Amino acid sequence: MPPKSAKSKEAPAERPILGRFSSHLKIGIVGLPNVGKSTLFNTLTKLAIPAENFPFCTIEPNEARVNVPDERFEWLCQLFKPKSEVSAFLEIHDIAGLVRGAHQGQGLGNSFLSHIRAVDGIFHVLRAFEDPDIIHVDDTVDPVRDLEVITEELRLKDIEFMERKIEDIEKSMKRSNDKQLKIELECCQRVKALLEEGKDIRLGDWKAADIEILNSFQLLTAKPVVYLVNMTEKDYQRKKNKFLPKIHAWVQEHGGETIIPFSCALERNLADMPPDEAAKYCEENKTQSALTKIIKTGFSAINLIYFFTAGPDEVKCWQIRRQTKAPQAAGAIHTDFERGFICAEVMKFEDLKELGSESAVKAAGKYKQEGKTYVVQDGDIIFFKFNVSGGGKK
Repeated sequence: MPPKSAKSKEAPAERPILGRFSSHLKIGIVGLPNVGKSTLFNTLTKLAIPAENFPFCTIEPNEARVNVPDERFEWLCQLFKPKSEVSAFLEIHDIAGLVRGAHQGQGLGNSFLSHIRAVDGIFHVLRAFEDPDIIHVDDTVDPVRDLEVITEELRLKDIEFMERKIEDIEKSMKRSNDKQLKIELECCQRVKALLEEGKDIRLGDWKAADIEILNSFQLLTAKPVVYLVNMTEKDYQRKKNKFLPKIHAWVQEHGGETIIPFSCALERNLADMPPDEAAKYCEENKTQSALTKIIKTGFSAINLIYFFTAGPDEVKCWQIRRQTKAPQAAGAIHTDFERGFICAEVMKFEDLKELGSESAVKAAGKYKQEGKTYVVQDGDIIFFKFNVSGGGKK
């Protein structure tokens, strides 16, 4: 019998999440041409995990998997000194520059927009530096105008998609009395009205039933966004830039999502240096790379978390979507774990770090047995018990 869990830990009344329910989620780098997208991607790919770490998985030249830096993972590796160490990763896609009119196929618009549809979140790179040698597609540098261009293109493509969807549902309603069609139609009409007001889907106030319908569409403006402001190294070091206040004001008016200032020029220089030289350069110039912050923020923005399995054989991060319950988290390791789930034995990383060993955590009464309704939290250290056709296994 699975143990009874404390009520407070069961199924918190969290708002359902927009987006795919999957642990294989990815983020795309989006922006106008010549804003620093590919330079950012190239510096990130220098941190990429070798492809051979992922059997049966082809990563294209414009895709990379980068480790998610985590001091908790490093601490567990120090404690257990395992034979194998596997950290969490963020999959990043470099999407070619979007231009005005992309929703109508301008440039390679349709192709770019389909690439955005295939990712689960967006790193929106903005150019906040002036350089006569780097042409701007609209001749002048104006990041707020650029924000408007791209968000409008994504909205227009979503409106086009919703118009087709509404048409299809109305045709189906002529042939069927299915009540669900009426519910879907009403939802689609509300979605289209919000888009026509100039608002993005992720910022709407949706009920759980709406989100179920929306998640079948994978709309471009439903995807979470992290704004990356690319500035000169000098501006980044002094934490000042003439465009930043305007960008900040625009973002606050349009959902208030995260803004991360960074400098492609600095990141490229640091990537070309040996680690000790890069550390010395940062110390002398009182600066630091923003890549760790970018990776961690992107991972969290697409609603990914991870739990640990830890022991002398392996310390591994298993990434899952936020709000995942224990049996589905077990399924991230192996389908048998989910199918024959008995319970999850859980300790919090903080408790292990404070008390020093699993036995000390148990002695303090902080080693918990959780059942099927337990929602896995970021940083949980879990040992799953399961049973498939007799014979219990780890």
